[in-house]
Amino acid sequence: MAGCGSGLALDYQFLCDRNAAWGIILETLAAAGVISTILLFIGFLVLIPRISDSTKRSIIPIQIIFLLGTLGIFGLTFAFIIRMNNQTCPTRFFLFGVLFAICFSCLLVHAAKLKSLVRGSEGITGWTMLLIVLSLITVQIIIAVIWVVVQLARNKIPCHFLINTQEQYIQLNQDFVMILIYVLFLMALAFLLSVLTFCGSCNNWKVHGVHVFLTMLLSICIWIVWIVMLLKGNRALGHAHWWDDPVISIALVSNGWVFIILYLLPEFIHLTRNPTDIAKNCIPTQPGLLRQTGGVENRVFRQENCHDPDSGRSSPSSHPRFDSLPMKDFEDAKEFTIPRPQTRTDLWAQYRTHDLSQ
Repeated sequence: MAGCGSGLALDYQFLCDRNAAWGIILETLAAAGVISTILLFIGFLVLIPRISDSTKRSIIPIQIIFLLGTLGIFGLTFAFIIRMNNQTCPTRFFLFGVLFAICFSCLLVHAAKLKSLVRGSEGITGWTMLLIVLSLITVQIIIAVIWVVVQLARNKIPCHFLINTQEQYIQLNQDFVMILIYVLFLMALAFLLSVLTFCGSCNNWKVHGVHVFLTMLLSICIWIVWIVMLLKGNRALGHAHWWDDPVISIALVSNGWVFIILYLLPEFIHLTRNPTDIAKNCIPTQPGLLRQTGGVENRVFRQENCHDPDSGRSSPSSHPRFDSLPMKDFEDAKEFTIPRPQTRTDLWAQYRTHDLSQ
């Protein structure tokens, strides 16, 4: 083994064997991903006290959990570069689904939050988001524990010693994909919710939805490729099971860097920008019955922009159009009586009275 010491165990040969360069390349990319993730983790922690927007601050705990999941994905790559043994076998089957469940659960909850924000509403709170993420992760942990306990502990035989034929390798790969069905469900749901983030009036939040959408789209493409190669492609190309570990390792490193480049870095850049007044660009959507569908607005009596500087309340008379109207004092109306009909006798009496006075 060129590049490896003479006393190195055969299980670790791909970490240093220059004849099998895929191991060296992937471990280099994985190590760079670990360093980048740690730097981003420190950056997010430093930015938390400087963020004045409560909505953005409520999403940061979810993004920190996402960073931990991404860090684990890069670390898990080494378990697939090393040959399958007593230690790497349960690690592979347990951590692969759990780590991706962490990442996709965070993206799913973030997309659900953005779906409300783009429509001008607050959506779910930060504590609710955290509880949902932990609940979704717990489901995959239970699935992985059940498989490891049933398949490994009950048989009391390490899984790599159970494989003696090509059919057993195929069965093991099928089991590996089967325990990831829940993760595939999280991926599909997160992708659908990310599409819904494009429907709204708040363009500032739509940018975050684009990050989630592109991340999920490329992740789905990566998963489709590695699952097809693991179950059918490697055998069709005549490489048997020797390409299984390289294919999964490439999928881990690729998906980890997709998380960093398409989601974590853009989100970190948005957090470092000066806070903007999101409410100015957001018009909450209203039901159709509450919208004005016709008629002409009477702008003379409109009081939206009429504010009394002293009282702080709107006043109709403060409207500019009222200033041009002449103001007149109304005089008290004079009293008057309605003449009543009189009889003929009363008229004759008045006539005689008038003559006598003369």
